Amino acid sequence: MCNLDNAQILSWVVGVVGITGFLLAGRKVWWAWYVNIVCQAIWIAYAIASNQPAFFFTAIFYTGVFSVNAYRWTKERNRYGTVKPKRVTVK
Repeated sequence: MCNLDNAQILSWVVGVVGITGFLLAGRKVWWAWYVNIVCQAIWIAYAIASNQPAFFFTAIFYTGVFSVNAYRWTKERNRYGTVKPKRVTVK
């Protein structure tokens, strides 16, 4: 039988949720950043369970970045009905 403690279980959960969030963001799914914000809550739980404060502070920073992205993508989705890719011009 497998003997997993809370930190090991959380590390698997955070990996699966995080990868899922980034895959969705890569597909321009507007709610992907909300998945990533939830993932940061799991990272905070992992930081506490594994006694690794650096993960806690990193998760706070990522939550800020993901929150800005969620706000922008939600605003764009509500305005246009989709998340439109930015046009990039090459000089």
